Amino acid sequence: MSAPLPKGPLDGVRIIDLTTVMFGPYCTQILAEMGADVIKIEQPAGDTSRHVGPGRSPGMSGGYLTKARNKRSIMLDLKQDAAKPIFAKLIEGADAFVHNIRPKPAARIGIDYETVQAINKEIVYCAATGFRPEGPYADKAAYDDLIQGLSGFASLNGKVSGGEPSYAPSVIVDKVSGLFASYAVMMALFHRERTGEGQRVDVGMFEAFTAFLMQEHLQGRAFEPPIGPAGYSRLLTTHRRPYKTADSYVCVVPYTDRHWRSFFRIVGRPELAADERFATIANRTVHIDALYAIVADSLTVRTTAEWLEALAEADIAAMPMHDVESVIDDPHIQAIGLFSEHDHPTEGKVRYIEAPVHLSKTPGGLRHHADHLGQSSVPILEEIGLSQSEIDALIDAGVTKDGRPE
Repeated sequence: MSAPLPKGPLDGVRIIDLTTVMFGPYCTQILAEMGADVIKIEQPAGDTSRHVGPGRSPGMSGGYLTKARNKRSIMLDLKQDAAKPIFAKLIEGADAFVHNIRPKPAARIGIDYETVQAINKEIVYCAATGFRPEGPYADKAAYDDLIQGLSGFASLNGKVSGGEPSYAPSVIVDKVSGLFASYAVMMALFHRERTGEGQRVDVGMFEAFTAFLMQEHLQGRAFEPPIGPAGYSRLLTTHRRPYKTADSYVCVVPYTDRHWRSFFRIVGRPELAADERFATIANRTVHIDALYAIVADSLTVRTTAEWLEALAEADIAAMPMHDVESVIDDPHIQAIGLFSEHDHPTEGKVRYIEAPVHLSKTPGGLRHHADHLGQSSVPILEEIGLSQSEIDALIDAGVTKDGRPE
């Protein structure tokens, strides 16, 4: 591991993390990156994402190494009664608790808000679930694909492709919802710093992603009665895409009136600047399909490099198109160090994704590599006051596991 980094802004905050897959773990990954001591409770089988994607050893996939770094893993079988006092001790010393278990199962295993708040009245309790509990979907299962469809996002993909509805090739709902959950937990912690009050925080994937999506797509439905349909037309034309050039693709966004006058001149069609359809942003929005079709037709005659040079001279925003392989080697990404290489104690050299935001005084960063399942069980149990004989008894009963590598 590289030299220790300055402390993050959440240094001294302890978070108990009972989440799996991406939504909850992405939330707690952000909090851990910024200095929080995140204790990750795992059931006997471990987080399912340990096994998704390639890895050098069982349960240590590449994706898991990123999501679980800076977290300490304790295996705790919460279905066993002997685990309940251990869970209570963890909650007693915590500032926040984050889980992604639906309300009825959460109550069955004793992690509902009323139970947790009775143990620690000042705790910030975050239920990161598919749906907020006030609505009729509260106990329904939720996965990224389901919410992409339910929110209207998948239908938009179908509109712009001119084909069937489709899902984005990213667990975008999980990650957006994780961002909502991370800032909600931090705001609740800030409130507690000022007042001493803990509180319940509910973050539903459906509500969070629908709010995120409809920021630009509410449009005419912002008024009652509606004065037009929902859907932002600039984003719904089939011609809004990376544009094919003579040798590859380029991403270009002329935006202001000046940009468009310059663009029409560069592509050899200056007369379009006088076309009423394209003279103002309001008119361009109405005629966006025709406008972007002109862009697509115009860019095939030069190479990407030639277009980037010409567009830069005109101060029109443009960039080359990467794929998920080439973006890793982008010169800007390399310069800021978004991806960094480290030697994991058991997994060899690994590439991590660093925090994309930078705080000059408290940047946070890597303090602890991703644990094997239960790797920190024994140290954590010792921290909360258990003796070696008590720990051994819990291990023998299968309540916990000493997952420290030999």
